[in-house]
Amino acid sequence: MQSTTPRSAAELVAAAKQRIENLSADQVATELAHGDALLVDLREPEECNLAGTIPGSVHAPRGMLEFYADPSSPYHRAEFDPARRTILFCASGGRSALAADALQTLGYTRVAHLEGGFKAWLAR
Repeated sequence: MQSTTPRSAAELVAAAKQRIENLSADQVATELAHGDALLVDLREPEECNLAGTIPGSVHAPRGMLEFYADPSSPYHRAEFDPARRTILFCASGGRSALAADALQTLGYTRVAHLEGGFKAWLAR
C-alpha cells in the first residue's frame, strides 16, 4: 500500500498553479475584449449575490464544475467545450487554480485561471 504525506490546501493550490496557466486581471480583460473566451465564476451563489461578478461570466459553483464541464455527464452544460478557451475565477484564486487543474484532467486544453480571483479583478 502506498503511503502519502498529508498536504495542506495551500500546498495543493501551489502545486496546481505549477501545472496550469495563470493570468493577471489585465490579461483576462484583454482576452474578454476579443470575445471568444468562456469566463466561469466558481464562487458560491451567496458570494456572487454579495459582491457581484464579472460581466459576461457564467456561474458554475465549484462543486458542480466537473459535472457541467464533462460532455458525458447528464449535468453537462452546452457552453462548456473542452476545445474552447475557458477562464475560471473565484474570490482569491485558490479554487480556480484547483478547478483549472481538474479541467485539464478532463481534457480541456485551453483552460486558465484568474490569479488573485475576483479581488484582483476589482483592484485592476
